[in-house]
Amino acid sequence: MMKIAMGQFAVERDWQHNAATCIRLMSEAAAADTALLVLPEAVLARDNTDADYVLKAAQPLNGPFVSQLLEASRNSRLTTIMSVPVPTEGGRALNVQIAIREGVIVARYDKLHLYDAFAVQESKNISAGEQVPALIEVGGMKVGLMTCYDVRFPELARRLAVDGAEVLVLPSAWLRGPLKEMHWEVLVTARALENTCYLVAVGECGPRNIGNSMVVDPLGVVMAKAAEAPALVFVELDPARVAYARSVLPVLENRRFARPELKPS
Repeated sequence: MMKIAMGQFAVERDWQHNAATCIRLMSEAAAADTALLVLPEAVLARDNTDADYVLKAAQPLNGPFVSQLLEASRNSRLTTIMSVPVPTEGGRALNVQIAIREGVIVARYDKLHLYDAFAVQESKNISAGEQVPALIEVGGMKVGLMTCYDVRFPELARRLAVDGAEVLVLPSAWLRGPLKEMHWEVLVTARALENTCYLVAVGECGPRNIGNSMVVDPLGVVMAKAAEAPALVFVELDPARVAYARSVLPVLENRRFARPELKPS
């Protein structure tokens, strides 16, 4: 069994405050003997009145925000996953998902699908990634990385599952709006079930985003779900459940389509 935690909170304008929240959640998860903690998308800073603030607040991965989190993780086997805005050349940024453990960044994924939908244009300030992320191993299970809007594109989840993922993680900042909570639940459940993977989807809460973090098992069963408020939710994932799901529902084996590949930008 692998014990995981979903750390749902509302990101604030002050990065120091957000760093302190992340470190507190990391400490609480580690104290509970947790292997994996998933935090929301873009946890560095947010200003709901300024759509460009994510770019203004961006920091390099060796900047003070991530450095504080790395220092806090130095003596812990806990793997913590989140995304942060990282500045690039030309006055833009990348939405970078990182996995940290024992004082180092053990994985990085630059978000592939930018949220240019529902009257929002993430690509105004953010550049898209160019590589499918490699899997990482946590607690004896293979974990695939996705970020928020990625969940609307089944190709990435399928690619990660074909590559061997047993768990998919999805740090998110899912905007409120008509039907949006229904979209979230349907998409998260579908990506888990169609790939016979666990899916750990952690959403930011607060006035702008829905929260509603959830874990879905490989047969589409919702194992745990947070509401609209800050929460730290613990769940145990069982690799035997993945093996069972794939024995009774061998969709990965029965598929007729080739392994999805990223098309040139």
